[in-house]
Amino acid sequence: MADPAVNFKNLQKISRCLISVSDKTEIVGLAKFLASQSVEIISTGGTFKLLCQEKIPAKEISDFTNFPEMMDGRVKTLHPKVHGALLAIPDNDEHMKSAQQHKIESIDLLIINLYPFVETVAKTSSEEEIIENIDIGGPAMVRSAAKNFAYKTVITSIAQYQNLRDEMEKNFGATSFEFRKNLAAQAFKNIANYDIAISNWFNKSDFALLLELKQSLRYGENSHQKAALYSTSASGIVNAKQLQGKELSYNNLNDADAAYNLILEFKQPACAIIKHTNPCGVAIGKNLFEVYQSALSSDPKSAFGGIVALNGKIDESLAQELSKVFYEVIIAREIDEKAREILATKKNLRLLIADFKKEIQSQIKSVFGGFLIQELDQKIISKNDLKLVSKKSASESEIEQLIFAMSVCKHVKSNAIVVVSDFQTIGIGAGQTSRVDACAIACKKSAEKARGAFLASDAFFPFADNIEIAASYGIKAIIAPGGSVRDEEVIAKADEKNIALYFIETRHFKH
Repeated sequence: MADPAVNFKNLQKISRCLISVSDKTEIVGLAKFLASQSVEIISTGGTFKLLCQEKIPAKEISDFTNFPEMMDGRVKTLHPKVHGALLAIPDNDEHMKSAQQHKIESIDLLIINLYPFVETVAKTSSEEEIIENIDIGGPAMVRSAAKNFAYKTVITSIAQYQNLRDEMEKNFGATSFEFRKNLAAQAFKNIANYDIAISNWFNKSDFALLLELKQSLRYGENSHQKAALYSTSASGIVNAKQLQGKELSYNNLNDADAAYNLILEFKQPACAIIKHTNPCGVAIGKNLFEVYQSALSSDPKSAFGGIVALNGKIDESLAQELSKVFYEVIIAREIDEKAREILATKKNLRLLIADFKKEIQSQIKSVFGGFLIQELDQKIISKNDLKLVSKKSASESEIEQLIFAMSVCKHVKSNAIVVVSDFQTIGIGAGQTSRVDACAIACKKSAEKARGAFLASDAFFPFADNIEIAASYGIKAIIAPGGSVRDEEVIAKADEKNIALYFIETRHFKH
């Protein structure tokens, strides 16, 4: 048998196809195109009914196999006439002899998408419904067609429909070897992802992941380290659209992700400026222009060369302000044309448009010999989480300031202290090995602005000295997790200094 790759064109005419799709988006248009190309269409169940309604000539799968669908549709394509039609090698005399003997007609094209297992798991806890959405016949057909890609074409995504049309129009109703091989690669990837999702559902103690290469990076955290970017989702900073600027670096992506995740804390207009994954300025308010100015004023020196994230639209006036400072990356939900023209003058600025869509995701960290996996810290702090432990209390509006402070503190490397006033950060102590040092740094950065301000700690205070420092700068109220063996000493010190102290149950370490 000749190697099909030797003839690089190796055009295979599409004469018969099998369509079996769970998601019927755009399938009618594609089926009409195939019918116009004199392609015989075989289809299953709901797909067949839809094609008939649209008056598109089609043969039901049971008429093709001479075997009825059974067991509520669980068995319909698991038949030698289907798999023989997909697996037979036209250049193999024995294969052709067997096909003739058993009246197996060739299927040149398979168009398929699988039962929505992942979507079903996301929307229901019904084990019966989830199990019924484990596709058996579909993956089997995909494997058969993809294995025989030298002669068969397999379409497993709606996004491939137009590519198929273009390929057939270009090649007078045929497909090329390279086209089929690329589709087969995608098909096996789809099946692998599908099987991993099922395996993860069954095997709660195991964790499997298939990553898609998004881009190779110039280098990693440092120039001597190799690196690449992989995608696991259609959302997030990985899938942000880059409008201008140089290629994103490993460090750019790491910082941009930190900014993206921090901004997800807020529904109102918000701005975060990030440096080395730590915020140096965060603010929320009524409009993006004001919150950007507030975030920048938090620590303008550290903001230089940082990453800016904004959860709204950049307009002309905001773009003019942004252009006054050197930033590596700016991330926004939208940008208007005037603003884009202004920022385009900053040739090295990387401008990203992101969806800011919150999703439940796992956080994966490599350790020597394996991985640590945890849920992202997406705990939303509300006033119901706060427990007053001091004699002095805070007003409703002041409690909102404390919640804002803790929402930012979650995203600061431990040990972390955040001081805020008027819903903007005024001092951040990040990544210290001693909590009292983090407190001193945050309060010192706040300086005179700290009087009457609000302080958050990502974990409990091991000693009352943190309260002493906060009081010396005039801090009005504090929020922190409880749980220290010296909680009573800390509370007593807050009472002595006339500071309102609120405990929460959840710690928010970030390493």
